[in-house]
Amino acid sequence: MGDRLTTVAPLLLVGMLAALTYWLDLVAQPPARGPGASRHDPDYIVENLSAVRMGETGTASYTLSAAKMMHYPDDDTTLMTTPEFVSYGSARAPVKITAAQAVVSANGAHVYFQDNVRLTRGAYGESSELLVRTAFLHVVPDDGIALTDRQVTITDAATTVTAVGLELDNETRVIKLLSNVRGTYDPRKTPKR
Repeated sequence: MGDRLTTVAPLLLVGMLAALTYWLDLVAQPPARGPGASRHDPDYIVENLSAVRMGETGTASYTLSAAKMMHYPDDDTTLMTTPEFVSYGSARAPVKITAAQAVVSANGAHVYFQDNVRLTRGAYGESSELLVRTAFLHVVPDDGIALTDRQVTITDAATTVTAVGLELDNETRVIKLLSNVRGTYDPRKTPKR
């Protein structure tokens, strides 16, 4: 019986060590990330951001600044607080967009401005400054396009227009209002020529 115990004891000890090692490995590993189980934590944070996108001729196409920027690696998006986007895509007048926050898509091709969005087109020629206010605005910077399906209010020197939904082309300066369009015009406020 003593010979048998000497033979089995090392096997039991090795088995217990293997089980303990397996258990320690399970405890030390981070939880598995399956679909929907991944965390949405930023991998870097930048404060007082200012960036310029240059065009083919070496002039600024647009600038983007924000009080804070957070990049999320799980979906490769970027969240910005108090962003300011200025597009110089048109030779007539720059277009500036501000909001409480914005989300930039993974490839940077789309920017989604949210909360207290203000789009301002500067005055040029005989046209007065134009202000568009809404709660949400989807911008495609490289195409100079801005879209929303929300309530918008558009004002300039003599006109106030409200609508639901808007499509704006910065280069052609065409604004398409999608539905429920209402407006007022006061010719006394028209800029003098």
